[in-house]
Amino acid sequence: MRITPVNIVYGGDEFLASQTVRDMRQSARSAMPDAEIAQLDAKDASAADFLQAISPTLLAPRTIVLVSNLQDADPALADRIVDYTKRAFADPEAAECILICRHEGGQKGKGLVDRMRKAGAYRCEVPDLKKPQARVNFVVQRFESLGRRIDIRAAQQLAAVMGRYPGELYAMCEQLCSDFDDDPMSLERVNEYMTGDPQTTGFEVADLALAGNVPLAIVKMRSAVEQGTDPLAIVGALAMKMRALAKAAAVNSGSITEAETGMPDWQLRRARGQLRGWTGPGMSTCFEALAVVDQACKSNGGDPVYSLERAIEYIGAKGRVLA
Repeated sequence: MRITPVNIVYGGDEFLASQTVRDMRQSARSAMPDAEIAQLDAKDASAADFLQAISPTLLAPRTIVLVSNLQDADPALADRIVDYTKRAFADPEAAECILICRHEGGQKGKGLVDRMRKAGAYRCEVPDLKKPQARVNFVVQRFESLGRRIDIRAAQQLAAVMGRYPGELYAMCEQLCSDFDDDPMSLERVNEYMTGDPQTTGFEVADLALAGNVPLAIVKMRSAVEQGTDPLAIVGALAMKMRALAKAAAVNSGSITEAETGMPDWQLRRARGQLRGWTGPGMSTCFEALAVVDQACKSNGGDPVYSLERAIEYIGAKGRVLA
C-alpha cells in the first residue's frame, strides 16, 4: 500500500474506502512503529484540534493522524491541513506525522482536495462497485494486488454471486489465494469453493440448462435442494439468465439499445452467443414455467421441486413443447 506524508482516500464504496484507510494505517505503522495514532472528525474538529493532533509529545515524538469526513472541514481547518501538506512535502524526510484523510467524494470539499493535491498529497481513488463491470474489475485487481491472476469467467462468477457484498467479495479473493495455488484461478475452482452458496448452485444449474445438459442440471438442482438450498434461489438464477437472453434478443431485433439493457458488455456478449435456436414463444414458455415454480414455492398448491425440474427441461429444450 502506497503511503506518503499526506494521503486522501477519495470516494467509492464505503467498505473498500474503510479497508483502504486500514491498509494505509498499517503501512504507516510499519514505517513509524513508535507513532501515536490520533483520530479527528472534520465535522466538528477545529484548526486547534488538528494542530494538537499533528504535534509530537513527550511520549510519542511522531503521530499518525486519521481525519474522517474531510469534505466537512471548515475553512480554518482546511487552511491548516493545506499548510501542513505544503510543509510535509517541502521536506518529506523530516515529516513527523503521516496524515490519512477520508473524503466521501462529490463536489463538497473538492476545493480542499485540489489544494492538498497541488501541495503534493497522494489521492487514492476508491472504486464504486455499483455497476457489474466495476465489480468484475475489482476482483481482477484484487487478485493482482495479491500477486495472482484469475480467469475472467471466474471473476465474473465471483462478482455475480458476491458483488453486492464488497466485504465478503474482498475476503473471498484473499481466501481463494490462500487456499489454492491455481494461477490463474479457474472458474471450476471458484465453483468448487463456493459450492455451498445457493446463488452459485443456481447459476451452475442455469448454465447447464441453457447448454442443453438437462440431466446434469436436474441432478445438481435436486442435490442442492436435498442439502437445504431453497428452490427460490435456483429459480432466481434461472430467471436472471432468461432475462439476459430476452434483453439480448431485443437488442438483436433493434427494440432496445445495448445501453438500455443495463448489462455489462461481457454479459451481453455471452447472452447473444446463447441465442441460437431460441424463439420468442419459446422464451415465453420458459418464463411461464418459472412463474409456476415461483407460485409453487410461495404456496401449498404444488410441488416446487417437480415444477423446477419441468422448468429446467423447458429451458434445456429452448421452450419447445415437451412430450
